[in-house]
Amino acid sequence: MPSDPCSIVVVGGGAAGFFGAIACASHYPNVRVTLLEAARQPLAKVQVSGGGRCNVTHACFDPALLVQHYPRGGKALRSPFSRFQAQDTVAWFESHGVTLKTEADGRMFPITDDSETIVDCLMETAKAVGVKLWQGAAVKAITRKDDGFRVDVKAGEVLRCDRLLLATGSSSQGYAIARALGHTIEPPVPSLFTFNLTDSRLQDLAGVSVQNAHLRLQTGEKSPLEQTGPLLITHWGLSGPAVLKLSAWGARALYDRQYKATLLVNWLPQTNPEALRQQLLVVKAQLPRRAIATSCPVLIPRRLWERLTNYVGITAEMRWAELSNKTLNLLIQELTRGQYTIDGKGAFKEEFVTCGGVNLKEVDFKMMESRLCPGLHFAGEILDIDGVTGGFNFQSAWTTGWIAGQAMGMA
Repeated sequence: MPSDPCSIVVVGGGAAGFFGAIACASHYPNVRVTLLEAARQPLAKVQVSGGGRCNVTHACFDPALLVQHYPRGGKALRSPFSRFQAQDTVAWFESHGVTLKTEADGRMFPITDDSETIVDCLMETAKAVGVKLWQGAAVKAITRKDDGFRVDVKAGEVLRCDRLLLATGSSSQGYAIARALGHTIEPPVPSLFTFNLTDSRLQDLAGVSVQNAHLRLQTGEKSPLEQTGPLLITHWGLSGPAVLKLSAWGARALYDRQYKATLLVNWLPQTNPEALRQQLLVVKAQLPRRAIATSCPVLIPRRLWERLTNYVGITAEMRWAELSNKTLNLLIQELTRGQYTIDGKGAFKEEFVTCGGVNLKEVDFKMMESRLCPGLHFAGEILDIDGVTGGFNFQSAWTTGWIAGQAMGMA
């Protein structure tokens, strides 16, 4: 370390900013670390995530598999994840008194099921390692100087620092600062959203869910996008993990098409159409006098079965013996390749994820440092990185914050 203490300013009091500040201050005790947060309450997104439980990370401990959950930025994260991945996140929180648990779908939460546990841990650790937290400190402008950076705060104060970490999330102000320091910003567009659609097949079925459906999104691209997973029917259309993941991978294509696209839904991906045909023919032979609408022989909710059978022209009184080959074909089509028209997007709870941000080619991921502006580092969602739902966006924040924090304190 130099004889004079190095000064670090971190802009953004979210997950990435706090983790970066903590990593820097804990590894380099002689470094002065100041954390600026525009809001009066830091870590707001951590508080609301996971329905207030905080989905800290995902139980995926192989970096090669972990990167596959990032529609944008996966390749760039491969090396960082080899240095700090989900297993390291779990260990870090354990070492600071917070035990995480793994749920059936792989998501990891504090055993308290309370996001305040994570907020308190980060706040207390930052204070313990000497991070100076300045709340309500919105940054007006940042200027690169020969000896570091000048940070102008809107309240009128001016800070000077040797190195700077931008961890402002997907904020317009953060993008403006990065652009002013020479960086290219990939246009931010929403990611992780639900699908709006109006269709008689789904009307009055809000709350009905299917544990395993296959979705195929047609946006005019060369290769359609596909996802398999839980699907939830809502008042406005479709939601659930399968939809959220599909929205992330199709974020730019859907934005370009003003969120209008064709969605093919296979409600029974565990079987193929021919096997389904034979299954239905067996039911027809064995239960010829049973009403079709009230005897659902497949693994979908009964209300959905009733709606789909009605859609293909099967009345409430029609018996299996009356099922024609033509109607059987239509029913198989609806069950395995139903076509729906997406006409808009919804939101995903209080969490708002975007794709877009600082162009990744302009960042050295070994230190999360700018290739264009020495001493400038990035972490979190200000980068053109976004993950699917399940704790992956937080993991990117922990990893990039940790690497940036370690790098900034070096002499």
